[in-house]
Amino acid sequence: MSPPSIAIVGAGLSGLTLARVLQTRGIASTVYELDTGPDARRQGGVLDMHEESGQLALRAAGLYEEFHRLTHPLGETMRVFDKTGALRLEDAPEGGEGGRPEIDRTDLRNLFVDSLDPGRIAWGRKVTEAAALGGGGHRLTFADGTTVSADLVVGADGAWSRVRPLLSAVTPEYAGISYVELHLTDARERHPDSAALVGPGIMFALSDDKALMAHGGEHIHVGASLRVPQNWAAESGVDWSDPQAAREALLNEFADWSTGLTNLIRDCDDTIVPRLIYALPTGHSWERVPGATLVGDAAHLMSPYAGEGANIAMLDGAELALAIAESDGDVEAALTRYETALFPRGAAAAEASAQGLEMCFAADSPRAMLDFFAEENR
Repeated sequence: MSPPSIAIVGAGLSGLTLARVLQTRGIASTVYELDTGPDARRQGGVLDMHEESGQLALRAAGLYEEFHRLTHPLGETMRVFDKTGALRLEDAPEGGEGGRPEIDRTDLRNLFVDSLDPGRIAWGRKVTEAAALGGGGHRLTFADGTTVSADLVVGADGAWSRVRPLLSAVTPEYAGISYVELHLTDARERHPDSAALVGPGIMFALSDDKALMAHGGEHIHVGASLRVPQNWAAESGVDWSDPQAAREALLNEFADWSTGLTNLIRDCDDTIVPRLIYALPTGHSWERVPGATLVGDAAHLMSPYAGEGANIAMLDGAELALAIAESDGDVEAALTRYETALFPRGAAAAEASAQGLEMCFAADSPRAMLDFFAEENR
């Protein structure tokens, strides 16, 4: 069989992993990405890479050694506080390194981008529609009115995927948690007390259905999170583009929390962005559709509270690429093999993420998290 033409929609971690592993197996693909370039927008905070998923994908992509050189020293350190600022748990791997090294999402994405052949990513190509042509082929329509056709279309385009409607009518639902993304740049120099509080790894401060979750290091990434109605940020009356007004609104929400913790809000940079947590139903799946499939958040969007999303997304990309490479051009056989493993894997990760959300946002937090890690360490 002649090799199929492969269109990957989205240059997130799942799509890039797919393209990279295909490339290492001598199979061409094109990634269509709406951003105008790799630096068009901030890529988020810090990710921990799991041995059985993210690290496995990096090995399949031939990028594991380069990845490891970019990880954070002591990044796996974890601290858990309550709202009074009392340290309830500190866990650091022996020797400073365990099985889940941490890396900036931007560094990880750039590692994949730089590993691809020139022209493999088509930047500034926003897909507005994906339509079946019959016989397994599909046509992608872009915002500028141009189109391309492919034998295989892969939706790697995240929560609000334009490809997902080819396979499923299901859409994400609000998970009950909103958060405000904050950053403290050059924290060790400008905010040494906050840097010392958070430490080199991840920090959870949990109480009363609220959380301050931060990743430490040279720059601190913070999510000020609350269990609130979906319209909380939009109807709060706060101008979130006004840094002082945004800080005051958040400080009011965390008014009875310790000053050391709320300094993460008080001293943050002026870029303050409210966001909502969405998820697809646990166990989301679809009937086999010729010539199309999904990876990452497009397939199984989940809350971030088990650290599974990026890891599973990368594994999706690697597993799909390997299935294609080993199918001798039989796209349907590859997709059947891939989706047979995808559905239970995604369901398990989504369930763990849902449980993690309930563990973090509870009336007696951080009790459930402390109990969880006490059981894990027995």
